[in-house]
Order: sequence, then structure tokens, then C-alpha cells
Amino acid sequence: MKAMQQLHPLALAAGLSLLLAGPAAAAASEEPAALPLNELRTFVDVFNQIRVAYVEEIDDKTLLEHAIRGMLRGLDPHSVYLNADDFEDLQTSTKGEFSGLGLEVGMENGFIKIISPIDDTPAQRAGLESGDIILKLDNQPVKGMSLNQTIELMRGPKGSSIKLTIAREGRNQPFSVTLERDIIRVVSVRKRWLEPGYAYVRIAQFQKGTGEDLGAALDTLREQDELKGIVLDLRNNPGGVLRASVDVAGYFLNGGTVVYTEGRLDNSQTRYNATPTDSTGGTPLVVLINGGSASASEIVAGALQDHRRAVVMGTRSFGKGSVQTILPLTEERAIKLTTALYFTPNGRSIQAQGIRPDIEVERARVTAYENLPHRVSEADLSGHLDNANGEDQETEPRSSKRAPNELLIKDNQLYEALTLLKGVHILGLNEYSSDDAL
Repeated sequence: MKAMQQLHPLALAAGLSLLLAGPAAAAASEEPAALPLNELRTFVDVFNQIRVAYVEEIDDKTLLEHAIRGMLRGLDPHSVYLNADDFEDLQTSTKGEFSGLGLEVGMENGFIKIISPIDDTPAQRAGLESGDIILKLDNQPVKGMSLNQTIELMRGPKGSSIKLTIAREGRNQPFSVTLERDIIRVVSVRKRWLEPGYAYVRIAQFQKGTGEDLGAALDTLREQDELKGIVLDLRNNPGGVLRASVDVAGYFLNGGTVVYTEGRLDNSQTRYNATPTDSTGGTPLVVLINGGSASASEIVAGALQDHRRAVVMGTRSFGKGSVQTILPLTEERAIKLTTALYFTPNGRSIQAQGIRPDIEVERARVTAYENLPHRVSEADLSGHLDNANGEDQETEPRSSKRAPNELLIKDNQLYEALTLLKGVHILGLNEYSSDDAL
């Protein structure tokens, strides 16, 4: 039996007291709060009972790590313990390249909930959706696993496969999909023209260089054509680097607050401001969001909405409005701890509420009907009068020229955004100016 088993519970409790009075605790308050000695005695009693009576022998280090993980897991879905591998994975994901399935996930009621699939990845191509619940990984139930454990199982070498058992709202029975892991290279910013003058900019994830990538994309678009309107697509964007969201919002704002945070630590009271120049010159803007838009995506949407710089369209966002801080314990271990909450410039908390769109448009399968062959207009009638303004006559009936709008059928939300931009441009309704900065 190990020497530590002979320690009196009060001796171990005293050791825990010293740990709790370390740098992280001191940062929260200059005078440490009184420690709950009765609860510490209970913890030590349970610790000793497990070491002595559990069916398998567990070394002290492993048992204490389990205790730390459980303590953080009980706080919220985003506070976790990071060993050396976990910390490396965290750094890798913010750089935008790793091997896995292409999922942003969180913990809900002991199961893994998909926040959003990442564009052009095995998960997205397999049709996984925001809100799906992962029940099993390769027939191994995830109930009881930590978030880090499930992420570790889903990652792996390129070409290897894994079976996911999924529960989806609206389906009576769980279903399974088998995915082949691949190198996930997240292209942060994509751009294209929807129609002459109307640009589409997609941000898939907020990485360290997303702000610079957006600036370059906007420069290219301006060189190609006059910008009459922009659709900024943040749907299924799980967030990422906070600073990148501030940079992105700054390209569309004439200064003012983008987001501010509040927490118990002094350094968690922070206000982030946009640069004082709207590089788009006030070009009409529509921001698309949905239930997979989280964290940094919600910061951008909320800031542009509060400043009346953009019309936010789509469905309510995910509601991840908390700030996680990496607090090192040693050179190889750390904890990711929720230390503050995000607030939009007007003081709205994003947490568990999300951003409500100005115009709600559900994603739908739209069937466009062509004009029926028997439907005629004045121009189709024999002997009709010519146009009084001398406009050229059409050589064939108008009904035969119309075809279903491809964008409407493929993406009705994007179609509605483009339609709104056209209306704003036609009527000259864009009222944003530097006076609107908060």
C-alpha cells in the first residue's frame, strides 16, 4: 500500500488548502475566502476510500486528475482540464489544420452535441447538422465521457474511419453514419459574386488571420466591380479567436464598441473597439446566422445589429456567450476556465439567448414553379398594340423565357438576403454613418 494511504485526512486537507491558495486563487481576490473544511474532509475520505476499496488499483496522479476533470465538468460545458496533448490540439485548431471529421462540438446532458459541421469536411459532406446529438462512437456510448475524451476518439490519422450513432430532432430512431477521417484545412474566408455588384463573403471559422483574409477579400471584390451590397454568411460558424471577430466587425464599422466582457477577475473587464474606418464605405450589408452560429460569430452579428450597420437574417444563433481563459498549472498542464461573459455594445448578454435575427427566415426546401404554358399576357395576344414608348418587341412570349431561380432552390435564406440588398440599393435606404457608432 502506498505511503500516501497512511496520511491523515486533515494532513491531505491542509495540502489542498495550500494548492487552493495558489496564483489562480490569489488573482481572484487579495484575501482568500475561508475554505470549506468539512467538504474538504469529505473529499479526502472519498479519495482514500477509492484508493483502498476500488476494484482496480489507481495511482494517485490519475485519481487526482479525475477529480480535477470532474470538478471542471460540473461548472459548465466549456471549462475543461488540459493535459499536454489537449493543449496542443487547442493550438492546432485555431491555426486551421488538423486531422479528424470536421465537427465543432459541445457537451449537453452528458452527450456530445454538434454545434456545427465545418465547411467541406467529412462531417459536412455526410449531412451532419447543427443540433445533432452523438450517442455512440464506434458502438462505444459517449455518456460519461469527457468532452476531451470524445474529441480524442473522433480525431485520428487520415483515411481511418469511425462510426457515429446520431440522434436528430424530428427522427424517431437514432441513425448511424460512417465517416472517413481527413486532413481538415479550414479556409476561413471565401468570396464570390452573386450577381454583378452583389458580393457573397463566407466566414467558416474565426482564426488568427481571419481579419487579414477578410480585408484582402474585400479589396479584391472592390477592384473587380462596384459594391452595391454584401452578404456576410456566418451560418454554422462555431466561432474561434475573439480578436479575429473584433477585426472582422471593424471592416464594417466607423469605430465604436464591438463587444465587452464582464467577470470576477480584474483583467476580465475588457472593452473591444472597432477601428475608426468602415473600409466598405457603408455598403449595404446583410448578415446570415443560424443555430450553428456561435461565440465569435454572435459577437460580430450582435455588434453590427446594435450599430444598425447590418440587417441580421436567418434563425436565432447558438447562444455561446462566455469567455474561456487558459490558466497554466505547469509547463504541460492547464485549465480552460470560463472567466467572463460577452455583451453586445447595447449591453445584451449572448449567453444561452443568442442573437435574434431582425428578419427570421427558416431554411426551407423551395419549389419554384415556372409560368404555365397556357398562361398568357397582353404581349401574347394577336393584334395587340405596340409599346407606346417604342420599346423593342419581344420575339417570343415572356412565359417561355422564365426559369426557376437556382439560388432560391439551393439556398432560400441567401436568396432572401440578396433580394433585400437589391431593395435597399434601389430605394437608397442605407442610413448608416459614423454618428451611429456607440
